[in-house]
Amino acid sequence: MYLLGSRMYVKCTRCHVALCLKDAQRCQSSAAHLEQHDFLKGAPHRKHPGVTNLKTVRLPEQLQVAAQSVLKRADVKSLSEKAHKLSNFLWSRKRATETSQLREKAVLLEKKFLEQERDIHTDGIDRKLEARIRKRVLSELRRTTYHRTPLRYDEDLGLVYMAARLAGGYAAVLRALNEIKKRDPVFVPYSLLDFGSGLGTGTWASHTLWGDSLKEYVCVDSSGDMNTLAEQLLRGGNDVDNPVIKQVYFRQFLPVSPKVLVENGTKDGHQILMEARDTILKREDDVKHDLRRPSIFAPCTHELPCPKLIKQHVVPCNFSQFYYPLPLLKSQERQQEKLSYLIISRSDEEKPQKTERWDMARLISQVRRRPRHVQCQLCCANGELKQLAVTARCHGKDMYRCARSSDWGDLLPVFHAEDDNTENKTR
Repeated sequence: MYLLGSRMYVKCTRCHVALCLKDAQRCQSSAAHLEQHDFLKGAPHRKHPGVTNLKTVRLPEQLQVAAQSVLKRADVKSLSEKAHKLSNFLWSRKRATETSQLREKAVLLEKKFLEQERDIHTDGIDRKLEARIRKRVLSELRRTTYHRTPLRYDEDLGLVYMAARLAGGYAAVLRALNEIKKRDPVFVPYSLLDFGSGLGTGTWASHTLWGDSLKEYVCVDSSGDMNTLAEQLLRGGNDVDNPVIKQVYFRQFLPVSPKVLVENGTKDGHQILMEARDTILKREDDVKHDLRRPSIFAPCTHELPCPKLIKQHVVPCNFSQFYYPLPLLKSQERQQEKLSYLIISRSDEEKPQKTERWDMARLISQVRRRPRHVQCQLCCANGELKQLAVTARCHGKDMYRCARSSDWGDLLPVFHAEDDNTENKTR
């Protein structure tokens, strides 16, 4: 035992590392909690309740055959090259700058240029000088503001998009929806509304998970050509009126408020989802079509401000899913899709009071498996980011094995120490 500053440190006899006295006491009690609570629910460690990741995803065979048929019949020249360029372009896109942000930036630039001119022209600012300053402001805004190029998905661009994004888009949506299926097996949806449906990957992913329990699919996309291509895929790539998935309806315009949001796993994609999250949680009185209380189902384990945006604003909160692309080339190595997603549930009931002595934390980066310990970066239920080195001696064999079996995006149980009274007694 030794003192460092105002804290007392001891060497933990379980994991043989120096810990603050309070942390050491928690370390010694963690294993006991694991033995007392059956958080595994009878499952093996490699399939513990927090595992939501999928193995490498393949397109449904009927969807892959249909896509190949459509692309072969279209005979797009240099399709692979065009698909690669489009994919790179889509991942590099940033969100359009809001008008309010432009106004704020213009005001700051105007103040800056005015101060510079006052230092030079001590006799005052005339109208000609004001005009020059406005011109400088506009010029600087044009130079430094990102100009988002609108994409109009006609049939040709839709075909290239199919080659570039069909498999990755399907993998991302399947990964997000699979968490609902895994964590709430009682939930059986009977309808789906896909806003921004594109080629219908949301329909295919939902059908993969819930099959015939879904009685109606409504796909909304502003591009009529994309809707036509999505219908062709449902019909196996031909015009036969016998779709693989029945009761799918396509619309071009429909004002909706979706409950499951999936974006590219970029900084902007993450920011958009967090803004949607805050809007729904803070302004629920404005929602007239559904008065039930909203709550975050995934990936956040809390409803506090996103710590990634606060502390690591450069790095987005995203997750990874491996998949096999469309077989356009001989080499068919698996690829990685980065996604950010948000799942919101609504209920008439209040949240049940917690009885478990653990919280589920989200693994927000790759798990580093080392000899006798596992390095985990977690987003915890208290809204904090935490680096945790999980060891069998300190955290118990069950939690250690769960950590070794988990991966980026999974949930990991973080066990509480005894209550505060117990802690006070042991100090």
